Amino acid sequence: MPDPVIDQAPPRARWRRLIGMGVFSLVMLVLLLTLGVWQVHRWHYKDRIQREIIAAQLLPPIRLPPHPTPYQKVAISGHWLATKAAFFADQIRNSPAGPLQGSQLIMPFQRRNGDVVMVDLGWVQGTTPQPSPVPAGPAVVSGYVQAAQNFGPFAAKSNAAKRMFYTLDPRQIGAALGLHHVQNFTLIMLGPQPIAGGPIPAASLPQPPNNSQQYALTWFGLALVVVLEFLFYARKQLKEPA
Repeated sequence: MPDPVIDQAPPRARWRRLIGMGVFSLVMLVLLLTLGVWQVHRWHYKDRIQREIIAAQLLPPIRLPPHPTPYQKVAISGHWLATKAAFFADQIRNSPAGPLQGSQLIMPFQRRNGDVVMVDLGWVQGTTPQPSPVPAGPAVVSGYVQAAQNFGPFAAKSNAAKRMFYTLDPRQIGAALGLHHVQNFTLIMLGPQPIAGGPIPAASLPQPPNNSQQYALTWFGLALVVVLEFLFYARKQLKEPA
């Protein structure tokens, strides 16, 4: 009498149909799980950065250290180089009168040791950079440190002749203004307008978004879909005649 277990087993040809789909599904599963785990790490990393920025926001500015870190609130003393200015990034702002074209106004500030720090005073209306009125003589400027940025080949091309820049590279901006010994970071001013009608400075430190949790859930969800799709495919194939 034949073994009933052997009679009920699906033919070997049915299992062969699953090999290609199984390999493809396994590759996709590993890829999606890897992306999900990576986003989990990104989520924790960005959360730590956000907490550090919030903590820094509550602290008073400190004296500029030899090697400042990004988003660190610092204060520098020296004097303004009041005849030089540049623009960074075209920015449109809405107003009751309609959209206004302007940019971030960058002006140089020379420290007592001769080093020059490029300072972002804030947004101003206009298309041609003009120096903003600043105090003459010794002054103290405070804000947060913004590391030099490089947006790669996709960034708009800066126009040094017109002093319009689309990459916040302080040394490139300083060179266009004929300056030397420029520090490799920009000081972003914070707080209310320093001069009535002048540039509008940043209200607070930047808070980068953290969407990595949703991205992680998306990748893990797609991994589950791959598993379910393969199971449905396998069930259908094994039920069909050899």
